[in-house]
Amino acid sequence: MPVQTRAARARQARLACCATGMFLTSLSVCWATDFRVSEVAPGVHVHQGQVALYSPSVGGDIANCGFVIGRDAVAVIDTCGSEQGGEALRSAIRTLTDKPIRYVVMTHMHPDHVLGGGAFAADAPIYVGHKKLARALAARADRYIAANRELMGEAAFAGSRIVPPTLVVDDRTEIDLGGRKLELRAWPTAHTDNDVTVLDEATNTLFLGDLLFSRHVPALDGSLRGWLKVMAELEAIPAQRVVPGHGPAAMEWPAALAPQRRYLTRVADDVRAAIKAGKTLAVASHEAGLSEKDAWALFDDFNARNVSAAFAELEWE
Repeated sequence: MPVQTRAARARQARLACCATGMFLTSLSVCWATDFRVSEVAPGVHVHQGQVALYSPSVGGDIANCGFVIGRDAVAVIDTCGSEQGGEALRSAIRTLTDKPIRYVVMTHMHPDHVLGGGAFAADAPIYVGHKKLARALAARADRYIAANRELMGEAAFAGSRIVPPTLVVDDRTEIDLGGRKLELRAWPTAHTDNDVTVLDEATNTLFLGDLLFSRHVPALDGSLRGWLKVMAELEAIPAQRVVPGHGPAAMEWPAALAPQRRYLTRVADDVRAAIKAGKTLAVASHEAGLSEKDAWALFDDFNARNVSAAFAELEWE
């Protein structure tokens, strides 16, 4: 999920003013006691993040993350949106196994998926990401750090940092956890220009990162046309279940794609109609996609931004 709009930041700043000092000082304790993971398939564990915006009360717990345990090692898939979240995820792993955490896979660049990466540094894992991930993170690091420190507050943000990948996925890469292989696949520009999926071959569980949103309105930071095309390719993967970047810990496949496809197609159709009618971006941003408003959480925080990105992409097609 990309950095929030100025309006969203303002709303969150107002929420921050309402948070009590007692809550902030106890936030790390809340992470430790309330952080839950579900075993969605044998050896595949997922923490379901909240459908919310960054704030001191929520911290970085706004995206799904998980891990797969093999015979010899563990792979983490996304790390939560703060150091505290990453530490809670690592503690959850350690309650289940003492096997080495050998890989930390980042499905894409957005801070709610990568800012907990530093919590695993002591394990000396291989950090894995799309071939374009390092460049994308480097270009946005200062902005991501500053914006999310402001949104979360110092107590919730403390220690959070960006760790670049040390192993890049150009097309497809396989990692072995000992009798258990994960297929990592790099995708063309869709949600972002650095999306990676992870398929656990043992259980046919597919981690999609933010190539799939559920409940949380999709957030476009790449290419609308590209995302729709990638979704058609994803649909052909014979997974038993999928883990979205936002929403339930696991979903049936490919039925899980339908609401997102409907939303993105509606935005594309409405934007094309607005362009054909000679409407301005300002008008389109208030009209396009509105028929989907009641189907999604956080619609007002992201839809206008999605329309703006779609308008810029489609007006010259």
